[in-house]
Amino acid sequence: MKQEKNGTWVSWNGNLKYNFKEMYHISNEEELQEIVSSRDKIRFFGSKQSSADIAAGTDALINMTNYNKIVSYDYNQKTITVQSGLSLKELLEAIESVGWCIPCLPDINTITIGGALATGTHGTSGKLLCEYMTECRLVLADGSVKTDDDLIDAVRVSLGMLGVMSTVTFQCEPSYTLHIKEGPESDKEWLPKIKSRLKKHDFLRILWLPHTNKGYVITGDKIDPNTKVHEDLGPKYLKHRRKASKILYKYTHIFPWLTAIANKLLYKGFFSTTKEHKGTLYQATVTKSRGSTLELAEWTIGLDKFPQVFKELKEEVNKWDNKSFIHIPMDVRFVQKDNAWLSYAYKEDIVTMGCVSRNAATADTYEAFKSVERIFLKHGGRPHWGKRFAAKDAQLSKIYPKWEDFKELRRELDPTNKFLNPYLSKLVNEKKLANVKKSIA
Repeated sequence: MKQEKNGTWVSWNGNLKYNFKEMYHISNEEELQEIVSSRDKIRFFGSKQSSADIAAGTDALINMTNYNKIVSYDYNQKTITVQSGLSLKELLEAIESVGWCIPCLPDINTITIGGALATGTHGTSGKLLCEYMTECRLVLADGSVKTDDDLIDAVRVSLGMLGVMSTVTFQCEPSYTLHIKEGPESDKEWLPKIKSRLKKHDFLRILWLPHTNKGYVITGDKIDPNTKVHEDLGPKYLKHRRKASKILYKYTHIFPWLTAIANKLLYKGFFSTTKEHKGTLYQATVTKSRGSTLELAEWTIGLDKFPQVFKELKEEVNKWDNKSFIHIPMDVRFVQKDNAWLSYAYKEDIVTMGCVSRNAATADTYEAFKSVERIFLKHGGRPHWGKRFAAKDAQLSKIYPKWEDFKELRRELDPTNKFLNPYLSKLVNEKKLANVKKSIA
């Protein structure tokens, strides 16, 4: 086990920085148990890609990225067990090599398994990634390991507040090939077709392009892998979209109205043509790298409420007097209902909508984040746990039916608040709770 002393932890986009006294690079469960049990406060991290301030802020940290082995395959049950520090890329390539897939994948593959599960990472046209987790070994605050199935719906999305995920088992399915078609549509076209397309297609994703009245619709249908498909990946210059975006958005933090002009140019240059191709879900739909650092927010809303929320959001961001101009694209995805306590899709099918600032360093002045949050909260929307939001305990208790149950379980499993950093303490209002207990005593 490697140990570092007195360093600085920095998030992937440089927006979060914390000094630490001890950082441990663990490689087995025994080391994980030892460090967790012997520290008063501890947090743990993987690829540092969360915009939410959940991964550091304590004197002692655990770097999980060396805890990254594939433990076992069960070829009869089509399950794979891995250590939680494994990257999503390594997991997906491993299951593809044996002809399997996980039928709902997030947008990127650089995150670690533990971080992806703890923050409710998801793809589209399926369930949250954590719903494909069938077993989890959880290292508790006292260093013991818990594997109780009766807690799995609480553990699936828990921000590392209940314990540290050690090894995880995923249920996989036979791999399949998608026939992907992409192309632009006006907002009047794609918005009314959402439900019919969800029934018709195996894969649906929409990249909404604010200030253009356009969306870029991506559909996928399962086909025999030997089916011939007309491959058209569009003009070669499309690969330069991120570079063009970086140039066009360079001064939008100073002059937000430039965003509307930049978006129109980017639409005409990079989103106005059609594409067609085929591949496995992983090959065809997952971004293999980020071209540059970003700052991200994402909100979710019930499928039936989305048209009204979209209408209000569009009206808001198109006002020229409020500075809520949004960089493109806003990623619109669809997640099926589940039973995980802190899932965005708890008991209802949802639509998720991402909001991105490509000027990560100036994200605090990006008014769009505030406008999006205000509108979604008004309608009972829920924030993505790993991305940027301001809501805390008072708001969260109204939009998550199992919020108080989760907090009670957290106190039971971690009575000394070992796994809380300053951000998480505010999130669950633990300081107020401690004052209440003190006054009662």
